[in-house]
Amino acid sequence: MWNGGVGVSRPFGIHEIALRELRHLGYLVPRRVAREETNVRVLVTGASGYIGAVMVPYLKEAGHEVSTFDLGLYESGAFSPRVPKADRRDIRSATVQDLDGFDAVVHLAALSNDPLGNLNEGLTFDINHTATTEFARLAASAGVSRFLFASSCSLYGAAGSSNVTEDAPFAPITAYGKAKVLVEQDLRKLASDKFSPTYLRNATVYGASPALRLDIVVNNLSAWAVATGRIVLLSDGTPWRPQVHVRDVCNAFLATLEAPRDMIHDEAFNVGRSTENYQVRDIAAMVGDAVPDALLQVPDAAGPDTRSYRVDFAKIEETLPGYTPQWTVRTGVDEVVDAFRAANMTEADFGRYTRLATIEREIEAGRLTTELKWL
Repeated sequence: MWNGGVGVSRPFGIHEIALRELRHLGYLVPRRVAREETNVRVLVTGASGYIGAVMVPYLKEAGHEVSTFDLGLYESGAFSPRVPKADRRDIRSATVQDLDGFDAVVHLAALSNDPLGNLNEGLTFDINHTATTEFARLAASAGVSRFLFASSCSLYGAAGSSNVTEDAPFAPITAYGKAKVLVEQDLRKLASDKFSPTYLRNATVYGASPALRLDIVVNNLSAWAVATGRIVLLSDGTPWRPQVHVRDVCNAFLATLEAPRDMIHDEAFNVGRSTENYQVRDIAAMVGDAVPDALLQVPDAAGPDTRSYRVDFAKIEETLPGYTPQWTVRTGVDEVVDAFRAANMTEADFGRYTRLATIEREIEAGRLTTELKWL
């Protein structure tokens, strides 16, 4: 067990980054600081994914020994060659030996968004719930003492316009959100004096990563603006969404990893900033400021999205002194707009960076089964 100080993330702005380095965003890492606790052996699942590609170097730079675990579903759609090379392994077939010797697990592996989850709800529950719970059981059996679970604010579902705290009732709408609820419930049953799960409920993530995603709202609207000169809304723009930058997510996981056990044992934390709840139309307006020639388009048939929620982030801000978020949607839009311009992004690139399209492409090519197993 380790205790002691926490790592500090170095803030940086888009103006500190040369355009030639934009393809490598996500590899700007926290400044190393003196700490009392022992560096730990960490296994990161989903290590080649959108968050994982930033998380792995972030934790390494903080001084931890990091190993990787990833099915490799999105290797063909990397935005940068600097995606961490992970061991291609499936959590559904993991054994206790895979987890032997680790102090902590950062569990990011999942089918990663609602459209992908709706493709096959049974498969979503199989991977995101059943396999994840079994992976945690294996971790506990192997003597892993901390299990940091990447949960989601989407488990609050249709929570309306009031800011919800970690004690709010769950109201998930999608298979993705429902699976997050089930895993949290299962992990609570595994919590013990020797096994400390923590549930990090990420807001909607945005920002540049070597394993880019365009199926999340800030990145999506920014890509449309840069590539086509249009900002295309799929709803009427009224739904509320909390937003968090991918590096601030990494900062939250690092702060949790290094916090004293009694702060994080069997605790849930909303991950984001209370000032960063926005209606989708507000995000579109910020994209319009960054790309002033882009035209806003709202389809005539667009209606409100039932997934609407505002979130309170006071608990993590007040509990974990190492949690020091640096980003806002405004600065994040500038970051990704500059990255997309530097990469000369076009509309033809969108499928490469969309999770559902990538999986469908691999299945159609005969490389992947419909159960998401490599041939």
